[in-house]
Amino acid sequence: MKQNSAAVEELLSVHRDQVLAEWQAELASVTGGRALASEGRETGELLTALLAGLRADGTDNLDDAAWSDVRATLAQLSASRAAQGSTAADTSRFVLALKRPLFSGVQRKFAGDAEGLADATWAVSSLLDSMAQYTVTTYQRSREEIIGRQQQELLELSTPVVKLWEGVLAVPMIGTLDSGRTQLVMEALLQRIVETGSALAIIDITGVPTVDTLVAQHLLKTVTAIRLMGADAIISGIRPQIAQTIVHLGIDLEGITTKATLADALSLALKRTGFVVSKGRTAGPTGGAGSLGAA
Repeated sequence: MKQNSAAVEELLSVHRDQVLAEWQAELASVTGGRALASEGRETGELLTALLAGLRADGTDNLDDAAWSDVRATLAQLSASRAAQGSTAADTSRFVLALKRPLFSGVQRKFAGDAEGLADATWAVSSLLDSMAQYTVTTYQRSREEIIGRQQQELLELSTPVVKLWEGVLAVPMIGTLDSGRTQLVMEALLQRIVETGSALAIIDITGVPTVDTLVAQHLLKTVTAIRLMGADAIISGIRPQIAQTIVHLGIDLEGITTKATLADALSLALKRTGFVVSKGRTAGPTGGAGSLGAA
């Protein structure tokens, strides 16, 4: 591609502004005038990187070191488009829109040389196709990273560790428990136990739709980790259906305190930590409804 790349290199060097203007016009035509605000900067950066690659190498193999700037520019472009919600097709179309200006340029350059024109057109087309494919690959990778990060953030939001009382923590579990989520819960809960010096942790599974052998194993691992930290655990939210399932599966929860509701678990936790809950007179204009004190 050396001879052909020299022609494209000359085209980008001498007629850069013209190629840039034609590329941006083609983008506006393709998108119906709905161009992104960053496209003016991105087209200029990619043309600069493309020219540097042509000068240094002259092949259409994007894996070569000479094309590192082009790869970096395409990767940044793809990541930016992925973050803005553009599709992979839109990102690829951005690169492919450069074909028309370059085809027009090489056509002027090789006017009267049919063989030279065909070779140059094929070389340019192959190079831009490789660049477009690279954007699709990096776009997909960027989207997967974004989705993974969002899933991690959702997991963190869905597993809060709440301090219910002095020495009492609670983790309300909502949704399906899997290994990744159990690990996240365990790490957050153990860290809070260390920070607060709490002696009891309530794991509330009211929002867990089903409990099978795998879920039970995850709960047992969490309880074991809590006990290794010198604290104890209470599992609340044991509904009749869940109790029957646990018995049917033969899951051994012996030695683990369980309660039907979070309120029952909190009441037991307060008693274990030395607090006494008592019910007083009905609340009036000057009176309270009850009292809570340390034993």
